[in-house]
Amino acid sequence: MSAADEILDVVDEHDRVVAQLPRGQVYAENLRHRCVFVRARDAEGRIFVHRRTPTKLIFPSLHDMFVGGVVGAGETYDDAALREAEEELGVSGLPRPEFLFKFLYDGGAHGTWWSAVYEVRCELPVNPQVEEVAWHAFLTEEEVEGHLGDWEWVPDGLAAYERLRAPRAAD
Repeated sequence: MSAADEILDVVDEHDRVVAQLPRGQVYAENLRHRCVFVRARDAEGRIFVHRRTPTKLIFPSLHDMFVGGVVGAGETYDDAALREAEEELGVSGLPRPEFLFKFLYDGGAHGTWWSAVYEVRCELPVNPQVEEVAWHAFLTEEEVEGHLGDWEWVPDGLAAYERLRAPRAAD
């Protein structure tokens, strides 16, 4: 089955399921759905950063500081976070990612999606999916900050990152 054929839950503004449709149709019609974002840190606390492959359906070839993806029809956010983290990092046996917060992302022409943000410690050697990840590295927070202005980032990941930074900026 291709990624476009995967069945997703279509949800309303309150994150209630209103339909189940193929991902390709959900994207084509900009229907609201569910996604997970998992910030993966290594044993030293560095953040897994990667550049998406040019074959991705949305935001091809852009950098991302989260692993994750869409939540399948009937799947929980928690289960999707663990599945997506293990798939993209190319590992098995990760601890369950810690839920941080959820927000409704408005991607304009790309649609809107409920976004659950998590964090996980990955002390295993990573072997990222070649279909998903064109380049990767573990970077310090300072290195990530330093590349915010010179790398092109996925906009939904930037929105999640800004929300993560907001409490620190207020301190």
